[in-house]
Amino acid sequence: MKFVTTALASTFIVASLATAHAEPAQPDIAKLVSPELIKQIQEFVSTEIVTVSVEAQNARLTDLSQDKIDELDNQWKAEREAADKPLIAATLSSPLSVYLARIQGKSLGLYPEIFVMDKNGLNVGQSSITSDFWQGDEAKFQKTYDVSEDAIFIDEAEWDDDMKIWRNQVSLTLVDSAKKKIGAVTVELNLTELERRALAGS
Repeated sequence: MKFVTTALASTFIVASLATAHAEPAQPDIAKLVSPELIKQIQEFVSTEIVTVSVEAQNARLTDLSQDKIDELDNQWKAEREAADKPLIAATLSSPLSVYLARIQGKSLGLYPEIFVMDKNGLNVGQSSITSDFWQGDEAKFQKTYDVSEDAIFIDEAEWDDDMKIWRNQVSLTLVDSAKKKIGAVTVELNLTELERRALAGS
C-alpha cells in the first residue's frame, strides 16, 4: 500500500512539473493587435527622423543588384560573429537606430525589437542587432512594401521558450509626405505583456 501511495505521489509530481513548464495558451492576436495599437505604431514611425533616414539610404543605395544586396547581407551575418563590425556599428549608431532604441525602451518590454527597411528591403535602422541585413525575401517586406502604400501584415504568434513569452510581428509600409511608399517597418510585439496590460486595463 505504501508503494502504491508513493507511485501515485510521484505521478502527481511529474504531472505538476509538466504543467508548470507547459507554454500558456496562445493569446488572441485579433483582439490584442487592435486598431488603436496599429495607430500608435503608425504615429512613431511617421516621424521625420524615419522618413529622412529611409529616403537618404534609398538615394545612396539606389539601383542595387541582387548580388550587391547578397554581399551586404553576408557581410552583416559575418560581422555578427566577428570582433570588427563596421556595417553593424554604422547602422546601430545612426540617429534612426538611436530613436528606435528609445522607443523600444519607453515601451517597457512591449516592443522587443523594431527595425526599419528601405525600398530594397535592407535595414536602415534598428533598436537591436537583427539576424540579417536584408529582409526583402521575407513576408514582412513582401506583404507590405511589395503590396501597397497602406499594407499591414500581422504575423502569427510564436512561443519564445527562452523568454517564456508569446511574440509576433506587425509590419507596415512606410510612405513619404506625398504618400508614396519608401520602405517598411517591423515592430515585434511581446504578446504576453500586451495581454497582461489588456487584462489590467492599462
